[in-house]
Parts: sequence; C-alpha cells; structure tokens
Amino acid sequence: MIAYLSGVVREIREGSAVVVAGGLGYEVQCPVSTLGRLKVGDVAEFNIRFVVREDAQLLFGFSDADSLRLFDLLIGVSGVGPKLGLAMLSGMPVSALAQGLLSGDVKLLSSVSGVGKKTAERLVLELQNKIPEHLAAPVVGGVKVMPVHSSAGRDAIDALLALGFREQQVRGVVAELLGADPEQTADALIRKSLGRLR
Repeated sequence: MIAYLSGVVREIREGSAVVVAGGLGYEVQCPVSTLGRLKVGDVAEFNIRFVVREDAQLLFGFSDADSLRLFDLLIGVSGVGPKLGLAMLSGMPVSALAQGLLSGDVKLLSSVSGVGKKTAERLVLELQNKIPEHLAAPVVGGVKVMPVHSSAGRDAIDALLALGFREQQVRGVVAELLGADPEQTADALIRKSLGRLR
C-alpha cells in the first residue's frame, strides 16, 4: 500500500504528473488544484491513494489530506469511481464541494461534468452525514471559516450568486460576516457582502 510519495516532478500532463522517486518514474493522477501547484524540476509531496483494478494499478495524488479524505468518501459511494471522484475535486474547491454535500445542493454537485442529478442525489444521501464540517470551511485571509447553516446566510448566498459573483468567494464572505454576527438578516448580509465583493 502506497500512502505517500515524494519526488522530483519530471513531467506535467493533462490530469497527471510524472514524479521520479528512487530512480523510478511514477504517474500520479491529480486534481487540477494539485497540478496547479506543481513545476517541472521541483520536489513535490503527495498524499496517495493506490487503486488496484484488473487492468491497471493507479496512483491518485493530492497536495493536502483534506482532498484525499473527500476523495475517499466520494469513491465509497456506489457508482462513483476514482475518475469521477477526481473530476469532482477538479470541478470546484474542496470546501465548496463539501459544503454542497452537507447542504444537499444537488444543483451544485450536478454542475460537474459527468455527475447527473441521480448521482448527485445519491452522493447527498450517502455522504451528507459523513462529511466532516471542517472540510466545508473556506479559507478567507488564510483562515478557515466555518460553513453557513443559517437560512439568512443561504438566502444571501443565493442572491449574490444570482448577481453573478463567484460561489467560493461569496460563501467565504458570507461565512465570515456570520462569524462576526450570527443574527444578521439576509438583507444585511447582502449589503455588506456587496461592499466586499466589488
């Protein structure tokens, strides 16, 4: 069982990287967030999930433990294989994906290519109570902000998304505002968020 890999990045491909460790080159399939941090010639470290199939032995690498944890949860759901799990982690940040699972946001989950409505509903059904809340906490200013559970917060997020703001940015700002004052109304949250998002 391979759980960790450290080596020199020799090549970056679409969806994977070739990493040289101990004189061997390993192809490591990675989400976009991990690939974006790699540079040819640099030493890279990966949290690894080793998957053995009849026709292949595959390494899936992640730059952080949270991504690996969410990947393991995703591929534990019937009908979700490693390829789709990787596509979901490439489609949005870990915190947004975890928040979508926690809140049962089928529309968000099915926005990932390859994830239909039925698959999204199955993911919510099986994982909603298994997702650790800290995975859904976006990083704002280098600090993780806990997810939004209040109806005012959800209403504010929906309104801001309808105005065309990016989801990850909106969720982070609203969560931060609620952290400072959990009793704020949706209107107040929208007003304050607009001041920060523009």
